[in-house]
Amino acid sequence: MSRYDGSNPVRAAPMTTLEILSVLFATAALFGLISARVLRLPLTIGTMLLTVLVSEGLAAAAGLLPGIHQWAFHLVGQIDFGSVILHGMLPLLLFAGAFLLDLEELAREKFAVSVLALAGTVLSVFLVAGLMELFGRFRVPWMECLIFGALISPTDPIAVLEMLRRTGVPRHIQAQLAGESLFNDGVGAVLFLTLLDAATGQAPTPLHIAGMLVLKAGGGVVLGIFAAWVASHLMRRLDSYQVDILFTIALALGGYVLADALHLSAPLEAVMAGIALRHFNHGVPRNRIAHDNVEGFWEVIDEIQNSVLFVLLGLETMAITLNSASLRAGLASIISVNAVRLGVVALLLLLVRLLQRGHRSSVFVLTWGGLRGGLSIALALSVPAALGRSWILGATFLTVVFSIVLQGGSMDWLLKHRKRRRVAS
Repeated sequence: MSRYDGSNPVRAAPMTTLEILSVLFATAALFGLISARVLRLPLTIGTMLLTVLVSEGLAAAAGLLPGIHQWAFHLVGQIDFGSVILHGMLPLLLFAGAFLLDLEELAREKFAVSVLALAGTVLSVFLVAGLMELFGRFRVPWMECLIFGALISPTDPIAVLEMLRRTGVPRHIQAQLAGESLFNDGVGAVLFLTLLDAATGQAPTPLHIAGMLVLKAGGGVVLGIFAAWVASHLMRRLDSYQVDILFTIALALGGYVLADALHLSAPLEAVMAGIALRHFNHGVPRNRIAHDNVEGFWEVIDEIQNSVLFVLLGLETMAITLNSASLRAGLASIISVNAVRLGVVALLLLLVRLLQRGHRSSVFVLTWGGLRGGLSIALALSVPAALGRSWILGATFLTVVFSIVLQGGSMDWLLKHRKRRRVAS
């Protein structure tokens, strides 16, 4: 699938940050309107689908509308997708998702969440890599398959949380799926970076990998809890919702930046900061902390950023060249990721039920609802070209589109269909 190659480009000045933001927000608003009023699709899914279709349409009509296509390509070329997601939107999205969690249900499901986030991610990395090499008629090295397995195995909390809010999944299953998605990012990111180091000449031992995982993940957790404790005590000093909101923003961004600077797991720091702040503020009188205003602010931030993020993911279509190798890799990835997800979830839930009698869950919901999203694409963009960046990026993008549009879009209908069948039987 060819893309605009940049020949005879429009001689345009670089777009300012304000111009890029105005285009992104206007696109999100317009496509959100069309999605809700015409397509009758969930906001984020319809927005991403429309952005992908428009991007593909512009690529197909490059000869008929060269000016519009070159302008769109120029816009996409100004955006550093990996940096925008990893060091722009991700801290706020992770903090918001964790801060708005149901802590009581999460506490009840802590064992299942821990098993799925830790053992599930590690198992998935190696099993996905094995299947990709097995299916790999495109002949790629084992290390590249491992790197791909590490970036595609963590479920994306942003896509998962958006789906859970509209599908009416039972609260205990919501806690399992949302908790796993929020915590397995840190595990997957550490494994991904360790494998990149190994592929570029370093050869860490299994003990070294385990130590790095404990240090980076544990350090991120401790930093998030400590930063949240400090923020919570400062928020109690004054009855002002504006100041409370400013402290939460400072916590979400500052803690992530500090964890990154200390080479700790920044995603885990953001997640733990959100959960810990909610815990520390629980029970504090409402005349000391403006709970409703703070929660309302983060709900709005979460929804707006989700819409813009899915526009960005759709625009990424114009920056990715999908050749025959990446298309085959994408098909193999979709099959591998979902097959491994089903096997790992079924195995680990069986283990949880053996250790916790009466534990309730759903293999179907946790399998089909384990969506992949922007984090996987951001990690794929950081893979060096010499380590298979081309096919990894193409396969990741196709898997993410399948995951968000088809899996996320069909979950509501599938749940209702299963409920009707149970009632009928």
